[in-house]
Amino acid sequence: MAEVTVQVPTGRPGDEPVLVRIRETDDTVTRVGRGTRAAVQATRTLDQMLDAVRPVAESFVSRFTQMENPPDEIGLEFGISLTAGADVVIATTGTEANFTVTLNWSDISRRAG
Repeated sequence: MAEVTVQVPTGRPGDEPVLVRIRETDDTVTRVGRGTRAAVQATRTLDQMLDAVRPVAESFVSRFTQMENPPDEIGLEFGISLTAGADVVIATTGTEANFTVTLNWSDISRRAG
């Protein structure tokens, strides 16, 4: 697979596009530039791409805040991959998606046991 640079607009007026280097290309992208400096122009903005993974984060937070004794802090970590077509994919390790969830309670005596 060849590496290609994707120009991703942020979706905010006046902001410069974000340049992202990825390892794949497909025929649905529009190349800009020439030769070895060629880049791919994303068809979606960074904000639009993040909107695609936002429901995942909201689902985790919603579930944990609805617990009988909800944590004071919730940490969620997961990888995001960008394809040449400017689609966002939750990154996987092997055959499974990888999520790290951290729940913290300030007062340990509040925790359900």
